[in-house]
Amino acid sequence: MNSLNGKKVFITGATGFVGSNLVRRALSRGAEVYITIRNTSDTWRIRDILTDVTILPTDITSFEKIQDSLRKVQPEIIFHMAVYGGNAQQNMIKEIIETNIGGTVNLLRCCRTLNLDLFVNTGSSSEYGLKNHPMKESDLLDPVTDYGAAKAAATLFCRSHAKSEKIPVITLRLFSPYGPYEQKSRLVPSVILAALQKTSPVIASRQFVRDFIFIDDVLDAYEAATLLKNPAGEIFNIGSGQQQTVGEVTDTIIGLLGKEVTAHTGLPQAWKNEPPSWQADIQRAKSDLHWEPRYSIREGLATTVDWFKMNKTLYL
Repeated sequence: MNSLNGKKVFITGATGFVGSNLVRRALSRGAEVYITIRNTSDTWRIRDILTDVTILPTDITSFEKIQDSLRKVQPEIIFHMAVYGGNAQQNMIKEIIETNIGGTVNLLRCCRTLNLDLFVNTGSSSEYGLKNHPMKESDLLDPVTDYGAAKAAATLFCRSHAKSEKIPVITLRLFSPYGPYEQKSRLVPSVILAALQKTSPVIASRQFVRDFIFIDDVLDAYEAATLLKNPAGEIFNIGSGQQQTVGEVTDTIIGLLGKEVTAHTGLPQAWKNEPPSWQADIQRAKSDLHWEPRYSIREGLATTVDWFKMNKTLYL
């Protein structure tokens, strides 16, 4: 699968966890990559490849600026990864709305005058809210956070523009990606880094659940999206299709490292509403995107642990 070779690819949110990994994947596939960077962006994840991409110092929350950039580039594919509110510390409602809703709407407005092959919007499992069954794309959206509500609105805007403006848009609803370059405050990096320093990791609760998906599987989904025929607003869950507890993931990491440390609970609960179930139904992605995860949770964590061993200085 190499549908990106020679393509003009425009990526927002390129300095983030998923975005930076997608930049690397696109470059490895031979794409001509353009990225947006704000004055406040921290480029540590892509510092070594900045000379391989074209940097556009713009902001998606400004329609005029992003329109000017897109007119100059004339991209064939847009991967929209920019996000605010994905962790509990990003809690400014104004930024949540301006980035997730305003930024997405600005990009969609620009797409009306572009000869675009595909616009991939990055959604979130937070759009679903609390469910007691594997989440399907057809489920009622009932978000319980400002971030989830904003992401749900952005997804609906993408779907409506695909229908009304005939823009080739799809949304990939990501569950809980993990892997290289993830921020150190997140579960997987925090446990790995603590264990490598021979200190006991501290987690909130062993019983909290998530559908963890390895970053390489997520990147495969973005590539698979570029092969979709006649995209018209479709939404696809991108998760492992399996649920893991925080305790299970923590124990697996410690076991892979062979460290004699014990995880302790005590961190404050990051989100007000922890779900009793958090699992993706990925049948639609399997049947229509012809995508499914290649990595088991243990395989993905093992690859991640090896990467952190080699790159832990990035986090010091």
